[in-house]
Amino acid sequence: MKILVLNGSPKKKSDTFRLTEAFLRGMNKAGDHEVNVINVIEKNIAPCMGCFGCWEQGKGHCVIEDDQNAILDLYVKADLIIWSFPLYCYSMPSHLKALLDRTIPLVKMDMVEEDDGTVRHEALADFSKMHTLVICGCGFPDWDGNFDALRIMCDRCFCRPDILCVPETPMLNIPAAAPVADPLLAKFEKAGEEYSSSLHLSPEIIAELETPMIPKEMYIQNVNGG
Repeated sequence: MKILVLNGSPKKKSDTFRLTEAFLRGMNKAGDHEVNVINVIEKNIAPCMGCFGCWEQGKGHCVIEDDQNAILDLYVKADLIIWSFPLYCYSMPSHLKALLDRTIPLVKMDMVEEDDGTVRHEALADFSKMHTLVICGCGFPDWDGNFDALRIMCDRCFCRPDILCVPETPMLNIPAAAPVADPLLAKFEKAGEEYSSSLHLSPEIIAELETPMIPKEMYIQNVNGG
């Protein structure tokens, strides 16, 4: 399986990416996958100009000559795309959002209405077999209300996404928090192993992975230095 990982953290070894690495370790237990990790912050990706030159050409490439087109080539060949990033202002970091905005060369201007009434642009390539996993971490003590906008965006933008929204992720890089952080990493590894065979996460597994590591009140007290 070809896996494309889009690491949207400004740091290579971010809190969120530790979860992604654990998930990938689990996946590789069940099979030897071809994994390509792109640290998006290191790439030259300009904002979309809204010129629609890509739609005029219809070749699946952007008219801007930077690093994006090479990423689009990998994108269309991937069996699984993992979007890994920390929550920034209730969405994704701006450099990763620029990459997402500039995936529009992969669709046409033509629109189609789906069975549920949703209107989308027709895909230029066949994405029916592509799977998408979103792993997003944040420094809030819970996820209720903090990930709502992100969930809506991902549901609209991606192919049948599985979405993992994980609170309290700064604890993953605090040595003193290892007693609660390490079990979460182990759960992500186990989930990756199961995902490798089914390419789907059950609601029960998602709920387990999204459960805060410690109570909200304790987390807030520790963050505030109490």
